[in-house]
Amino acid sequence: MSQHQHPHPPGSGTPGQRRALRMALALNAGFMVVEVVGGLTFGSLALLADAGHMLTDVAALGLSLLAFHLAARPISASHSYGLQRAEILAALGNAAALLVIAGLVAVEAVRRIGAPPQVDGGGLLAVACVGLAVNLLAAWLLSRERRDSPNMRSAMLHLLADAAGSVGAIAAGVAVVTVGATWVDPLVSLLIAVLIVGSVWTLLRDVLHILLEGTPRDLDPARVAAALHEAPAVDRVHHLHVWRLSSGSVALSAHVVAEHVETLHAAQLLADQLKAMLRDRFGIDHATLELECHDCRGMQLIAPAELGERP
Repeated sequence: MSQHQHPHPPGSGTPGQRRALRMALALNAGFMVVEVVGGLTFGSLALLADAGHMLTDVAALGLSLLAFHLAARPISASHSYGLQRAEILAALGNAAALLVIAGLVAVEAVRRIGAPPQVDGGGLLAVACVGLAVNLLAAWLLSRERRDSPNMRSAMLHLLADAAGSVGAIAAGVAVVTVGATWVDPLVSLLIAVLIVGSVWTLLRDVLHILLEGTPRDLDPARVAAALHEAPAVDRVHHLHVWRLSSGSVALSAHVVAEHVETLHAAQLLADQLKAMLRDRFGIDHATLELECHDCRGMQLIAPAELGERP
């Protein structure tokens, strides 16, 4: 007996969340253009590097909006889970592009350290200060609507990381204005490139984990199995799988042996009880449970103690 729960989609965000994302996206995209123009005008690689890092924020905000939009799309015959994975593919493409940007910034920074060009420290300092204000304002907008949304939380963290890049550009501007240390500008650029790679590495790790249908990092299969075993009518659990459909949607499938459940109606009531527990305790919003009155061949029993260690 297979019992299915299909609460598609997991959510398209509140109006306040979508509005905050659009405002933050407009602020960051607009100032990214200002930083590019300022970097070229004042000869500052630090500003250009920070603009590259700000591109990560624009991409993250755009992906968050895209995720909300796609989550609202209904499922179809050709896409039985909807288009939730589109945000993951977009993130993979953005990560690859950002690694290229970080590499170009690093190469140019190394070249400039050996022969630092003239940098307009005053212009660099002014633009970097405005950039810091823009990032903090955008992060504040998202924090007001964050609630329990991982989508909003990840976007806000991107903005706070870029604020750190703006602080680096400010430090470079101060060094150029006060002591004429133009070599600080490419050094800060190298640090910003490292910051970009660090952010992208985390993104790539999470994206590839989802695409490979790995167990969500914040879910322990042993705890899930133990919770299923807690129900008095459940005798055994096997073939348990947990994976992410997208950044905000978790799916589970499992075979549940209930030897003393005698009717189809009782089996459905048990399945509903187990699904409600999985949703409330673990945030698993798409559970498929196959209820069995005896063990099937080739089963893989799931005992909590056997799943105690995770790689």
